[in-house]
Formats: sequence, C-alpha cells, structure tokens
Amino acid sequence: MKNILNRLINQESISAEEAKNVLVNMSEGIYNQSQMSSFLTVYMMRNITLEELQGFRDALLELCIAVDLSNFNAIDLCGTGGDGKNTFNISTLASVVTAGAGVKVAKHGNYGVSSASGSSNVMEALGVKFTNNEDALKRSIDQAGICVMHAPLFHPAMKHVAPIRRELGVKTFFNMLGPMVNPAFPPNQMVGVFSLELQRLYAYLYQNTDKNYSIVHALDGYDEISLTGDAKIISNKTERMFSPSDLNLETIEADKIFGGNTVEDATKIFKQIISGKGSEAQNNVVCANAGLAIATVNGISHETGFELAKESLQSGEALKSLKRLIELS
Repeated sequence: MKNILNRLINQESISAEEAKNVLVNMSEGIYNQSQMSSFLTVYMMRNITLEELQGFRDALLELCIAVDLSNFNAIDLCGTGGDGKNTFNISTLASVVTAGAGVKVAKHGNYGVSSASGSSNVMEALGVKFTNNEDALKRSIDQAGICVMHAPLFHPAMKHVAPIRRELGVKTFFNMLGPMVNPAFPPNQMVGVFSLELQRLYAYLYQNTDKNYSIVHALDGYDEISLTGDAKIISNKTERMFSPSDLNLETIEADKIFGGNTVEDATKIFKQIISGKGSEAQNNVVCANAGLAIATVNGISHETGFELAKESLQSGEALKSLKRLIELS
C-alpha cells in the first residue's frame, strides 16, 4: 500500500489490476485504517481514471453476494450521490413509481454518507426490512414490482471500509461505484452522476456491456433530472440534451426539491408525494426520472414514459407497490 500511495500522491495512476487488488486486500482487512482512509482521501484530490474505476468495479462485483433476478428484465434507478444538493429521495420515489407502472425494479441503495438521507435511510424509516435472501427478493419483485437491495448485505467485503466512509462524511470513489455494482446485474440501468467527467467514464464502461442504460447529469450539478435546468443524457442508443420544455414543463427553483435536513424530513416528503399530496414540482421531478427509466426498458419516448409515470403516481398504483413491498419485507 505504501508504494501505491506514493505513486498516487505523485499524480501517477494505477492499473485496473492494481485497483482491483487494492479493494480485494481491503476486503480481507490487510490494510490498517490510516492506510485505507489515505487511499480514499487521495481520490478526493485527484481525478479517477477509467482503468482505476474499472478495477474497483470488477473487484466489488467479484466479491459481492450475487442474486439471480434474470427472469424479471429489471432496471435499477440509482444515483451516485455526492452532488451536495440535498434533494428529497428522487430516485427512490421514481423507483416505486416505475414499479407502479409495471416495470420491474431491482433497487440497489445504501445509507446516506454525504447527504442527510440515503435511499436505505428512507426505505428503513418507511418500514422496509432489508434482506439478501434470493427467494424473498424474487417474491418482492414479482408481487410488488420492486425489491430493495441494501448494499452492505451484498458487499460484506467492504465492512472494513464502511466505518471510514461514515467518519469521513464526504463523497469518495465508492459514491461513483454504487450504481455499477448492483448484485442482481440488472440488464437495464438508469443512473445519475454528479459530474460530466464521471458521466463520460460511465459511458465508456457501459458501452462495453450488454446493458440498456441511460446516464444522466444535470448541468447545474444534480445527479438526476432536476428540472432546475438542462441535463445531458447518454444512453446506449443516443446522446442528447434534455430540457424541461421537452416534457412541456417549466424550469423550477432549487428550493422546490429540497429534501430537508434529517431522515424524518425526507420520509415525510416521501410519504406526501407517494400518497398523491406532493407539489406539482415534486411530482414532475419524480415522474421525469421515472419516465426516463420506463422509456429505457420499454424502448419508448421519454414523453410517453413520463405520461405512464404520472398515471402510476396519480392512480395510486405506485403507492400500492410501496405498501406491498413493505408487507412482503
């Protein structure tokens, strides 16, 4: 590790194989906490390379507890986090709305590290109990249209790193990895990223897979379609700019999608929106993201996906999916 740290501090990069080996060694507890925190810190101060990201991803996928959900043609809606915007749980709500529209969702998530409330925080507060039992997950995705995969249950190899991430409390390269290491290996993915540079890295890695994907970055910094301005969307079919006017929507102010300062705040907002009591801005942001997910899986236009998402939310189908998810867990 000393040699690797010296190289990284001197602005050198490491190979995909070296990156993979570092994470495998972390999982085996070979390094001490100071070495691991130094390694994480280096990547807050310099850019990650494509080879490094690929090596980290490959290590986590190799070490994870895999589940077979291949019968469901599922999608994962997941953001990297780390955008510092503290929005409400848009991708988690969009996941439930997508499920309510009849598209199967394998939702990978974790507790918030750099935000007030991560996906797992709000799901847990709503009463979802986490499991890595494959039969339970299959039952959930089959009957509720969605299953929740709480990352620590599927990536036990990272137990040595989790306390360091919590103590640091800022985004690390693990934020970049989260959406890439879903243990169900879903064939469809909608992922939001916190920078254009990371979007490009994701696109390079994903174009070498069989995935159906949409990678989103809002130009004002959000890791999702925020409707506060334009966004860039890269998919396996096209690369385009998105504007709220594409869905006949107005641009909104940032305070309309603020998520509060606590898990309690975030959960309250989640309940209001899923119960049909959200504001127009909140509903539109959720449905714009869910609509893109639905479009990604079904090969339809974003506009049509948006209408299907609105129907899922307004008809109560999304709420039914959530209630069934909670019951089954």
